[in-house]
Amino acid sequence: MTDRTVLITGANKSIGYETARQLGGQGLRIWLGSRDADRGGQAAEQLAAEGIDVRLLHLDVTSDESVRSAVARVEAEDGKLDILINNAGIPGLQPILPSEQPLDNIKTVYETNVFAQIRMTQAFLPLLKAGDDARVVMVSSGLGSLGWLSDPANPHHPVNILGYNSSKTALNAVTLAFAKELAAFGIAVNAADPGYTATDFNDHTGYRTVEQAAGGIVWLATQAAPEVTGRFYFEQQQVPW
Repeated sequence: MTDRTVLITGANKSIGYETARQLGGQGLRIWLGSRDADRGGQAAEQLAAEGIDVRLLHLDVTSDESVRSAVARVEAEDGKLDILINNAGIPGLQPILPSEQPLDNIKTVYETNVFAQIRMTQAFLPLLKAGDDARVVMVSSGLGSLGWLSDPANPHHPVNILGYNSSKTALNAVTLAFAKELAAFGIAVNAADPGYTATDFNDHTGYRTVEQAAGGIVWLATQAAPEVTGRFYFEQQQVPW
């Protein structure tokens, strides 16, 4: 066991849950963030049955009040946070032409995929500054890479989803902005592309397993060199912005 702590948003299922399982298996204390308290409780019980030090954190990342409450609890019980993994995200309407996606739906996507990540990082920054070798991992997507999306030879090129894709591009910009500021405090901030993973997002049509997807996130959270910051990775390989 270690005294390192990690908070993972959207961790009651899929990639978030598997990330919690892998990090918990390394001895880290898991703060399992879940908007649905019942599902989160079930996930926490399953991890605890594996011997993982896990605590359920009822958390709605789109709510200022909920995030403030989460910060207060983590501060009261641990006094610090070593790793923040901003995993929670939503797909929005898919498939739909960019010209036909309602603006309200795009705003909803941004609330969870962009603004919530900013909210979480800003709110937990004091606890991250109190942490040891603190790191922030933004769970992005290869569909946020403008380099890949603009390359006709890249497999991502045909996937033209305005709301989701652009939200992940924006999240990449958020990652870089925080990385530049927080480098002075020794806090690494990076983005991870989990790849096309079989989850509820895509009706389990993805070709990658959650174990594979979580592996890259776990690497950034625990194994990447401390000086690695402000970068975008897939399978430990840097991805173009």
